[in-house]
Amino acid sequence: MAPPLGILLLSGEHERAHYALVLATGAAALGREVTLFATNAGCRLFLAGQPLAAEPREALLAGRGVAGIATLLDAAAELGIRRIACEAGLRAEAIPAAELLPGVEVAGVVTFLGAVGEGQIVSI
Repeated sequence: MAPPLGILLLSGEHERAHYALVLATGAAALGREVTLFATNAGCRLFLAGQPLAAEPREALLAGRGVAGIATLLDAAAELGIRRIACEAGLRAEAIPAAELLPGVEVAGVVTFLGAVGEGQIVSI
């Protein structure tokens, strides 16, 4: 069995958030246990209003047949990817936990590291 994969999303930039989802859903589709942990500006990925899905790059990706943020977020939920917004990161960005998508946990780095255990961690 493949080791768990932890993805640490530090950036709120569309390209990095999009690829964090691509990597997470790809690994989960292969049967890996995946935890996606967003902190600081990366927490924007988990906002219920999906501001990253409204960025111009989304139209470019759609025009080229590439799944966008909303599609990948839905896939992440369906694939059972554990999604965690960093409690300190939310405070640093003044994002209320009530504004997060359903199913997104609020926890700290210790929870993230515990979930990944001896698995791999990728920072994006």
